[in-house]
Order: sequence, then structure tokens, then C-alpha cells
Amino acid sequence: MPRRLRPLVGLHVALLAVGGVVLLLEPPAKGWAVLLLLVSYAAGLLWATRHSGRRELVELAGFLLLVSVFQVLPDWVLADVLDTLRFPDTGGPRVDDTISLSMALMWVPPLFMALALAGLRPGRSGLFAGAVFLGAEALAPVLELWEPIGDTTRVLGVAVYVLPPEVALGWAAAVAFAATRRRSWGVRTAAALAVSTFYLGALVLSYFVIDVATWRIAW
Repeated sequence: MPRRLRPLVGLHVALLAVGGVVLLLEPPAKGWAVLLLLVSYAAGLLWATRHSGRRELVELAGFLLLVSVFQVLPDWVLADVLDTLRFPDTGGPRVDDTISLSMALMWVPPLFMALALAGLRPGRSGLFAGAVFLGAEALAPVLELWEPIGDTTRVLGVAVYVLPPEVALGWAAAVAFAATRRRSWGVRTAAALAVSTFYLGALVLSYFVIDVATWRIAW
């Protein structure tokens, strides 16, 4: 392993190790600790990518921070409009008493790992994201981060309708990053919002196709 990449790998090992301890805490300490862990990870990611010698990783980290902030909006729609998702109150600040504020940074680790491991290739990024998010969706209810609710099709506790959009999210993030990485921060911010908007549309469509439509034709 190149020496310059060791801090980046170490950061993610530390995230998993410390995260395992943090998630064992009881509310309200748990919610605050998760938020502090994610803020520390975001700062560490920016530092580690700068020391990696790979400019594309620095730019990717900044772009995914923007995407993650906008991802609060799709989560909010699922929780407050479709009523298919719940975020337990484990402590710490919340958005509209619906979503933990830590969700504004929660998307950075899985997306960064998926896209970086996929070499930023859109197709592979989608597949890697799907695998990473499948694990996250299975563990989240157990760890009291979020949980599916309502009348949705589930396999091993995972709401099926979220899986295709999460594959699409990895693909869209890679495409948007590649298209705007050399542009201004204003353009990259708009692209990050477009990724989250695309993801929200994919969520609603997938939910309709899998859990709402009856697919009966009236003659």
C-alpha cells in the first residue's frame, strides 16, 4: 500500500472501530456521539485526502460532503410525506423533530468508500454503492439509526424499494462528480443537489412500482 494512502485507510478503520463503540451508547449520549464522530470523520477525510497525493480524492470528498447535506431532503420526504422511514430519537439536534442532524454527514462514508473502491467508474460505483447500502440498511434498525415503517415489501428487514435507488445514487454521484469536478463550487453544489433530487425521484418511483401499483389492467 502506498504510504500516502495509509492515513486514508487508517481513517476508515478508525471509523469502524470507534463507531462500533459509539453505537453501543444509550440515548441521549448516543446521538451526540454519532454526530461528533461524523464531524470528526469529515474533517479527517479532508485532511487524509489532501495527504494522499491524489487530487481527485480531495475533490471527491468535498463533492460528497455537499451531496450528503442535500440527502437530508429525500430522507425528510420518506419520513414526513411517504411515512415509510423513521429516525429514532437517540439524542442530539434534529431537523423538524423528524431526522437526526447527523444524517447530513451520514452519507459521506458509504459513498466515499463505494466510489473510491470503484475507481470512480459510474457502473461499478453503482454496484459498490448497492452492496455497501444493503449492509447499512440491514444494520441500521439494529443500531437504532433508522428503520423502515409502513406497509412496504421487506427482505430480512430491509425495505426492498430503497435498494434500486441506492444503486442509482452511486451511479449518479460518480457521473455528476466526473462532469463537474473541474468546475466552480457553485456548479458542483448544483450538481450535488441534482444528485439528491434524482435519488428522491428514483425513491418515489421505486416505492410506487414495488409497493403501491397493483399492475391490473381494466378492460
